[in-house]
Order: sequence, then structure tokens, then C-alpha cells
Amino acid sequence: MQRFAELESFGNVLQPKLNDIIINDYKYKGKWAADFFMNSHPIILELACGKGEYTIGLAEKYPDINFIGIDIKGERIWKGSKASIEKKLRNVAFIRSRIEYISQLFAKDEISEIWITFPDPQPKKPNIKKRLTSPQFIERYKKILKPEGIIHLKTDNAGLFDYTLEIIEKEKYELLYKTFDLAASGNPDDILSIKTYYEQMFAEQGFKICYLKFRLI
Repeated sequence: MQRFAELESFGNVLQPKLNDIIINDYKYKGKWAADFFMNSHPIILELACGKGEYTIGLAEKYPDINFIGIDIKGERIWKGSKASIEKKLRNVAFIRSRIEYISQLFAKDEISEIWITFPDPQPKKPNIKKRLTSPQFIERYKKILKPEGIIHLKTDNAGLFDYTLEIIEKEKYELLYKTFDLAASGNPDDILSIKTYYEQMFAEQGFKICYLKFRLI
């Protein structure tokens, strides 16, 4: 397929093979800023980034920060990577990988913040461990986030939102902000105005957008 062939040629897309991240840590682990972006700027991740709207939107607003979107779907990655190339954004990269391998991709204290934007809510009980805000995934984030690193969640799924709030309370993380209806909250934070494809779609269908951020302490 032409898009997948193009993906191979994009300089802002990394597609590590399983052996590259399971047997050995990935070549850029601990070196993303210096060796890939060639600067000393902070790094922020967008997990399950889809078409990369948040990665690109944040990169445009903050040129002195590096942004990396991670998703397993090549079709989605293609759209985000192509858009960032067209916009000539040099502080953007995309990794095509499963999020389970995040601690093989990044080193301790290498990441400043994590955005989780409209992930699969995994509503069935047997799949709870697959939720990106489950304790299993948060333990992975702890391995790569800087001390007191911040995690953001935007979702239309009230079940996932409530579940995440329960995890935050149970684990005694610091809840910095929450709203069950972002549009009605009056929150002036400009970064929350960035809308993913799914956010736009869900909002048009009348779903309320929930948002929270918390700090791992």
C-alpha cells in the first residue's frame, strides 16, 4: 500500500521491530532529545495518538518542546506524520509501537508529561488491565516520567473517567484538575482547545468531554 511505503520514508516516523525493543532497549532510549531531535528540550508524549492532532497542535504552540505520538495503527500514524512534515514541524516524531513497550523505548526521567487522548475505554471487565490509566500502565509511566510528572486524560467515556479518578484516589496521586464537561467548565487553558478527530465527532454527537490531570507523587 502506498501510504505504508511512504511511512517507511518519513524521517519523523520510527517503526521499531520487536527485537529492537524486547531483546535490547531501543537505540534512542535515553537519547531522544540529543540524538533524534538534536536539542536539550523537554519531551512530551501523546499515547494512542491516532492521527496525531494533539501532538501536532501542541508542537505548534510550543516549539521549544519535543513531542512524540505513539500508536500501533500505521494508517493513523501516516496522517499525523505527513501533516507535521507539511507544517515543517521539527519538534515532532511518531512511533509505531504498542504502548506496553514504552519502558523499552524511553529511559528513567526522560519524559516530562503524558497525554492520553480518547483511548479505547476497554469497557469489558476482563480488559480492565488494558486501560491506559490502569495501575499496570501507570507503573510503566513511572519508569519514564520525571519526578512529579503530569498525566493528562481527555475522554468522552464517563466509565473510563470515573475509573481513573478511583485509581488516582486509591493510589494517592495528586489530582490537579478535573471536569466532567470541558465545554461548560470555562477552563481558559488554550491547550485544551485542541480537538482530535474523535473529540470533534463525539462532541457533535452530544457527548460531554471529560478532562483531568494528575501528578504522580
